[in-house]
Amino acid sequence: MKSRKSGRSELLKAAQLEFEEQGFDGTQTNAIARRAGYAPQTFYRHFPDKKAIFLAIYLDWAEAEAQALAKADTVPAMIDTLLDHHIAHRLFRRSLRHLTAIDPEIAAVRAQTRQQQMGAIKARFPHLAAVDALTLIFTLERLCDAWAEGEFEACGISRETARAHMSTILMNALRVAP
Repeated sequence: MKSRKSGRSELLKAAQLEFEEQGFDGTQTNAIARRAGYAPQTFYRHFPDKKAIFLAIYLDWAEAEAQALAKADTVPAMIDTLLDHHIAHRLFRRSLRHLTAIDPEIAAVRAQTRQQQMGAIKARFPHLAAVDALTLIFTLERLCDAWAEGEFEACGISRETARAHMSTILMNALRVAP
């Protein structure tokens, strides 16, 4: 018999895959449970609804990104970390952006996560004001999403040029050398 903890973990993995393939609106809790190898009602032993598991995945995603960024020791490594993370979770992030705009609970959790990101940036780069850290988060977040969605290339800007520009933005904001 599987433990409650492993059941939750398996549901999270299955849900992340479903959200990445189907988006939030296209994902059903029954599909998550079946993908994890459980009967559909098992989902509700661990999560009250689809939004709850989405938020759990988002918090795990944000933590994984924060840990990866903490290990990045150069601006190009930071940009690569962000781009890799956004590319790997492109459809999930698309759902996140949409839900943030329409769901106050998701918007509040996302704001709380961004405040944690601001704190991490300020701890690493204390010369930045809070508004500068948040502006940097918003700027890089949008640019990385545009990169992952192919928007630069659709507008005739090469990936290399876009990546170099993102590095310049980050270096200027942080006032560091590459």
